[in-house]
Amino acid sequence: MSNTKYIVGSFADPDEMMHGIEKLQANNISIYDCYTPMPIHGIEAKLGVKPSRLPIAAFCFGTLGFVLGFSLLYYTMAHDWPMNIGGKPTLPLPNFVPVTFEVTILLCALGMVATFFYRNHLFPGRAPRVMDLRATDDRFILAVDARENTDHALVDSLLREAGAVEVKYNERKYVSYE
Repeated sequence: MSNTKYIVGSFADPDEMMHGIEKLQANNISIYDCYTPMPIHGIEAKLGVKPSRLPIAAFCFGTLGFVLGFSLLYYTMAHDWPMNIGGKPTLPLPNFVPVTFEVTILLCALGMVATFFYRNHLFPGRAPRVMDLRATDDRFILAVDARENTDHALVDSLLREAGAVEVKYNERKYVSYE
């Protein structure tokens, strides 16, 4: 068992998995991660997951879009090629609003997609990695870091008491599709 990296408990029911989380935490056993085929309300709070910082990234990308959109309009309309059209000012700020707004939304959306792909390691050509292939179908997976929790028999018994259908010992981080 010295090569074991993760102890993986497979549950058929989300309530049993939540009970498993409670049992493990009551025994001060740290949980590496949880994999579910559907969202489960309240699991982030139970696992102690910190709130996402994606709104900060969205604000930064939006600000960048605003600055670039306004700068483009200012440069083209007032600096590089100023034109006097019907006596209107060369810097018509109200006319800048639609284009600046659209560029803000465009860069914010594209930046968030890029951030999502970067944060989740979804690069082209990368093989999908999951702890258990059934986690995307009908199983709820609890992964416990075996190197942090040295009493493997205790973790195994707690997972089985909570209702785990199967408990496996993974020697590597992810199961490949091969």
